[in-house]
Amino acid sequence: MSKRLYCLFLVLCTFSCTSKKEILYLQDVEQYSNTDIAYANSKIQPNDVLKINIGALIPESAMPYNLSNNAVGNSVELMQLDGYLVSEDLTIEFPVLGELSVADKTTQEFGKYLKSILEEEGHLKNPTVNVRLVNAKFTILGEVSNPGTYNFTEHNITLLQALGYAGDLTINGKREDITIIRYENGVQHIAHIDITKADWLNGPYNFIRPNDTIIVDPNNPKVKSAGFVGNVGTLISVVSIIFSTIVLITK
Repeated sequence: MSKRLYCLFLVLCTFSCTSKKEILYLQDVEQYSNTDIAYANSKIQPNDVLKINIGALIPESAMPYNLSNNAVGNSVELMQLDGYLVSEDLTIEFPVLGELSVADKTTQEFGKYLKSILEEEGHLKNPTVNVRLVNAKFTILGEVSNPGTYNFTEHNITLLQALGYAGDLTINGKREDITIIRYENGVQHIAHIDITKADWLNGPYNFIRPNDTIIVDPNNPKVKSAGFVGNVGTLISVVSIIFSTIVLITK
């Protein structure tokens, strides 16, 4: 009988369990309490859509500097249709002013730049300039409840918020090695984040940026069971068959 139990134990060991340390988030987060938040607004990128509103003390004087808005409503889709598409060489075509470069600028920086042009070149006196990115999005793939591409309207959202958009990691998600692919100034950056720890909260990947891709790989138990054991019912069936075989062999 001891041989049978030993064989069954070996079979069960092949389906390794996920430990508590592999599941819990931010296990050392207390040491990062009361730390400063480093917001990082992203630079404008090719294919971004900018919504730009120009205002002035006399509203009619600012009309030539605004795109005509024939759409009714304020949905993100309508704002995208009524926005400025950034070209691959990081320029936009602006009314009256012509081609303007947005290279190496955030939306806030470009707003200040545009305001200075309108004032210094004598177009408008004390104008107001509001620049907003209206097609910010990120993609999340792998072991999350709802993988896909998500739009967001905030200037800054955190990695944890992004995971929340996708319904959080499944129990099979590998929390110690989340991959983030980021494109900045024509350069591809790849980072690996361990969300069971908290050291990344003070780094450049606490806040995600538009067009980031987040990949959650399956953990080791999921990889081992892939194509062999799909669920608990299947596991019980496999163990029962193996145990029955052991009984027959050892009779």
